Amino acid sequence: MARDPREQLSALSRGTVAVNTPAELEKKLQKSIQTSTPLRIKLGVDPSAPDIHLGHTVVLRKLRQFQDLGHHAVLIIGDFPALVGDPTGRKKTRPQLSPQEVEANAKTYLDQVGKILAPERLEVVRNSSWLKPLPFYELIRLAAKMTVSQFLERDDFTKRHKEGTPIFLHEFLYLVMQAYDSVMVRADVELGGTDQTFNLMVGRDLMRDLGQEAQVAMTCPILPGIHGGEKMSKSLNNYVGVTEAPFEMYSKIMSIPDDLMKTYYTLLTSVPEDAIDTMCDPKKTHPKAGKERLARTIVSDYHPGAADAAADEWRKKFSEKAVPQDVPEFNIHPYEEKLGVRLVKVVAAILNCSGSDARRLIEQGGVEVGGKKVLDTKKPLSTEALVDQLLKIGKKNKFFRIISSKS
Repeated sequence: MARDPREQLSALSRGTVAVNTPAELEKKLQKSIQTSTPLRIKLGVDPSAPDIHLGHTVVLRKLRQFQDLGHHAVLIIGDFPALVGDPTGRKKTRPQLSPQEVEANAKTYLDQVGKILAPERLEVVRNSSWLKPLPFYELIRLAAKMTVSQFLERDDFTKRHKEGTPIFLHEFLYLVMQAYDSVMVRADVELGGTDQTFNLMVGRDLMRDLGQEAQVAMTCPILPGIHGGEKMSKSLNNYVGVTEAPFEMYSKIMSIPDDLMKTYYTLLTSVPEDAIDTMCDPKKTHPKAGKERLARTIVSDYHPGAADAAADEWRKKFSEKAVPQDVPEFNIHPYEEKLGVRLVKVVAAILNCSGSDARRLIEQGGVEVGGKKVLDTKKPLSTEALVDQLLKIGKKNKFFRIISSKS
């Protein structure tokens, strides 16, 4: 354990959005060092789905950082709230699960987090062990310390209330349950994503109201999906699963937009910050080389020893043999305008799809001109910049050589 609390704060600062409050955390770290007593770092997980992706690992990696600094990780499996349904960050209540579904998901989740967390400094508890036997009068006593107006300050509740979307009473009780978890495990720090900030702060208040030292709330960024923009999500099909095969994982990382590299390096790897700056600076490192190192690093973390084979397979499939010998030509003459060529119209014509579908594909990084992704759907391209260039569209790599018959 680092002997200086500022050293620990510096190590923990990477990828952290907010700490409430830094002074409290420094004080807790100082006391931990003086008494040789590890801090108890809480992370609650909802076993509503059996698999986790790289987006989930951002906060798990933060928990591992605490472990590496000598602190004690407390992973709370939210098996009891999963039976209730958690609306966090959603416009409607999450479906309730059966006990069998919850337990199956929890087991799978624990198998996967073992790839990230150190088991010797990990305590795993299910909050049903204290919530299930909780007397009703005790729940009322806890709820009496919170107000409805306080809960309606949460963004997703506010939006649903304004839209007239139902908010059920059990959803408020979910916040009571999560806060009570902090009391039961006597958390020094609770981790979560930025969408959990309100919940973590409720835990701070309840601990203080019940005479405990309030936990520090630490939030981490939400990882964008591999196409950029929206957060990583299986429902949006923009995710990288931690159990995916090495080649699939490597290929997905190689497909991310260049401007996502620094975020992925920072949140998903332990590569030093000066090296990240070098790898993400196109004046110092070609973006392809930067992504290759990123993909190798991530694959190695979840599939030790498999990165070389994944890189070789990707190179053979997408680099060396990506362009077929006979590439069909596409005439852009009908799409040339005074200000240039609208790539959205070209892609829509080739795929026989709507303009909105073509625009979405371009914005998600699915179109390349001359080997470079084009993400701007509003800026017209000059005829000179397009003619005789290869146009690549979609994941299946449809290639066309652009020509113009304009006289």
